[in-house]
Amino acid sequence: MHLPGDEATNVDSSKLREVAWACACANLRKAARAVTQLFDAALAPSGLKATQFTLLVTSRLAGEATINGLAERMAMDRTTLSRNLKPLVREGLLEVGPGEDGRTRLVRISQQGQQALNKAYPMWRAAQEEVVRALGKDRYEALLGDVGQAIALVADRSPGSPSGARGGAA
Repeated sequence: MHLPGDEATNVDSSKLREVAWACACANLRKAARAVTQLFDAALAPSGLKATQFTLLVTSRLAGEATINGLAERMAMDRTTLSRNLKPLVREGLLEVGPGEDGRTRLVRISQQGQQALNKAYPMWRAAQEEVVRALGKDRYEALLGDVGQAIALVADRSPGSPSGARGGAA
């Protein structure tokens, strides 16, 4: 298939192999998908997905937080967070109510959400131990530091960016 302007913009295959092998974005996303699949499988008996579990954890640790505050803690955009909140609110695991000024909404974990978290925690713990065991403790600790640096790289560049992203559950 020939695309208009191919002659001027055709990227050499060796350069594309470099992208496929070394791209930070592609490789971090690939690793995140693989680890998410492992945690999703471990958490399946609880009825939660890994993303839902970490959202419940972050909400529980935050107490009561605005949607913007939760999004910031999770290094997530508000639209994605709102989409992820919907099934948890629908299932009664999170509660969303009006904030002080009427423009903000506050999120908090419900009693049912706390029970779901209590049920899922041992499943999460088993998956976590499997990952740490597979990587080795030192390598895992180094990975956490590297991920924190990657998050900080972006946080340091964007105004109003997530701060302390590693401090919350993502």
